[in-house]
Parts: sequence; structure tokens; C-alpha cells
Amino acid sequence: MNSAMSIDSEWMPVCHLDDLVAGAGVAVIINGQPVAIFWLPGQQIECYALSHTDPFSGADVLAHGILCEIEGAWSVASPLYKQHFRLDNGVCLEDPQVSVACWPVRLHAGQVEIAGFTSQD
Repeated sequence: MNSAMSIDSEWMPVCHLDDLVAGAGVAVIINGQPVAIFWLPGQQIECYALSHTDPFSGADVLAHGILCEIEGAWSVASPLYKQHFRLDNGVCLEDPQVSVACWPVRLHAGQVEIAGFTSQD
């Protein structure tokens, strides 16, 4: 197996680009875990993947949050308690000791693909 195949095998398709909403989040379940996918067309990085679970409330709501740019970095404001989580690293802007998981995501041949998940059920 060549190195390109091993790199591509790490990427898991999760949905079609047509399933996303520009400037908003969509929730998906990957291996039983709720994940929020955000699509920002026209930005240097167009897609982000964060945990859908708000660590302050424990509710799966982050995909429903409001996207905003703060000091040059994109974040999502939780719809419950309004904490902002950076899309690039998952760190909470109001409390940097708190963060949510984030994963690499890419657009490939009309598919949204995410890396970092194992294929176990």
C-alpha cells in the first residue's frame, strides 16, 4: 500500500456537501458520538468538526449555535449558556480551561470527510 492510500484510509465520509447549510452547523452521529459539522464557504478553511455536546450543560446543541468571528478566529456560541468555542481547536473563549473535541475535516469529491475516528462500533 502506498502512503497516499494510507492517508486517505484515515478519512471517513460522513455526509454530502449538499447536506450542509452555508454559515451554519449540522449534527451527525459518527460511531455513536454526536458531532457538529460547520461549513463556512469562501473562508480559508471551509469546514470544521467539533463535538456537538456543550460541556457546560451536557446537552447536544453546539451545531445549533451561532457562528461568529472574534479577533480573527471563527467560533460557535452555545445556544444555552452562550460560551464561545473556537472552531479550529475547540477551546472555550470565556474559560480556556474548558474545550470540546475537534477533528480534521475536508471536502473531497462532493463528500464531507472527517479524520481521527476509529472504525469500531
